[in-house]
Amino acid sequence: MARNVEVKARVRDTCAFRRRVESMSDTTVEVLEQRDTFFVVPRGRLKLRVLASGDCELICYERPDDARAKLSEYFVVRASEPEAFLELLSAVLEVRGVVAKRRFLYRIGRTRVHLDEVEGLGTFMELEVVLDENESAEEGRAVAERLSAELGIEDEDRVSGAYIDLLERVRS
Repeated sequence: MARNVEVKARVRDTCAFRRRVESMSDTTVEVLEQRDTFFVVPRGRLKLRVLASGDCELICYERPDDARAKLSEYFVVRASEPEAFLELLSAVLEVRGVVAKRRFLYRIGRTRVHLDEVEGLGTFMELEVVLDENESAEEGRAVAERLSAELGIEDEDRVSGAYIDLLERVRS
């Protein structure tokens, strides 16, 4: 399994956040249209991500529902038949819900910074500090906290859980 340390937060001022992240980014922005179908599973989370290219990714991950910088362990399988994967998974697992978003992807060193426009929720940011095999979660947390401060992320804007959890709260 791969590992990263993540922070997720609401973005109050999209233009200001975009200016800050663009000034820090090592790359030009990459715009991704993503549709994630989440499935009910006994442990962690499982989603099928369909990309605008027609490809898909099956992603399973475990991470605590905590607003602080947290360790996420994940596994990704890439494929080119999203309809077949969705049909197969839906035949054996209950669909929990769907998250549709436009993601603006930036890279600062080894950290992926996402500016996400999530349907039904609004605008959020995520940091994913990719950890090396021998690197500790604490080292990743230190990077995540430093970048969060540099990007102007306030503690009260941090979010625990996944977008699917937030959507379920909005709908209930």
